[in-house]
Amino acid sequence: MRTFAYESAADLDAALRSITREHTKVIGGGTNLVDLMREHIERPETVVDITRLPLDGIDELPGGGLRIGALVRNSHLAAHPLVRSGYPVLAQALLMGASGQLRNMATVGGNLMQRTRCPYFYDTHAACNKREPGAGCDAIGGFSRGHAILGTSDSCVATHPSDMCVALAALDATVEVRSLRGERRIPLTGFHRLPGDTPHLETELAADELITAVELPPLPVAAHSRYRKVRDRASYAFALVSVAAALRVADGRIQEVRLALGGVAPKPWRAAKAERILTGAEADEETFERAARTEVEGTEGFKAELARRTIVATLRELA
Repeated sequence: MRTFAYESAADLDAALRSITREHTKVIGGGTNLVDLMREHIERPETVVDITRLPLDGIDELPGGGLRIGALVRNSHLAAHPLVRSGYPVLAQALLMGASGQLRNMATVGGNLMQRTRCPYFYDTHAACNKREPGAGCDAIGGFSRGHAILGTSDSCVATHPSDMCVALAALDATVEVRSLRGERRIPLTGFHRLPGDTPHLETELAADELITAVELPPLPVAAHSRYRKVRDRASYAFALVSVAAALRVADGRIQEVRLALGGVAPKPWRAAKAERILTGAEADEETFERAARTEVEGTEGFKAELARRTIVATLRELA
């Protein structure tokens, strides 16, 4: 690991001033950044510790919904009574996301910003456009069993690793960010970017901005939701395919649905095509199959079939 300067931000304004400097990184739990620094992938000259900032609250909003501070630990969020009762898909996704030790350290803001676990990204001897723009992508044509089948480009086929973000995508979450220029709000589904020709640009967060909170809207359908994760082993493994779903059925027909996929795309993938087919249709196996096939249409390989089956199984369970 290279030598770097360490600062502890006393307040939010101090943190925002610090991150305007070049080659500066923010650290909360450090469960991803420290690994990347050890591997010489991230090489900050200064690391700004924001753990003293008052961004660790979980508050019910006046009109319903929740405001979750960026420094809330994953374990605390998963255990919160309002999350477990009103947004069980989020609690389940967090509990499937990592070991207990990591969940105790990892923060909501850090989870949003974590980088891919593509082995070519971590191998500094391999070509990776995400790590070194213009270098090429050895994953394309290489060992790509775990890579993306949706939203890819000729520059990158890496998947986004987060479980939490898949649930947030299904829940219409909003990311609140701050800079010295002011505050803005970004829909979670638009926060992460597809690779295109610039896979090294992974989010819409500007260099001088800091995530301060995530907001969940009041969403009654979310109380009836599930997260299903398919992986190579039962614990501490990233998803081959995951599904976050919420479903409301009345008189045999689907009145409302939210569906997002993980492990299949460079960002949490909101399954809009499947949602359009499902909404208003009969809640039966034929509908689930048609919606799942449509969402992965045009893709191939074992992940396409695995995604189809996982979508159907999750909807069947909810219905």
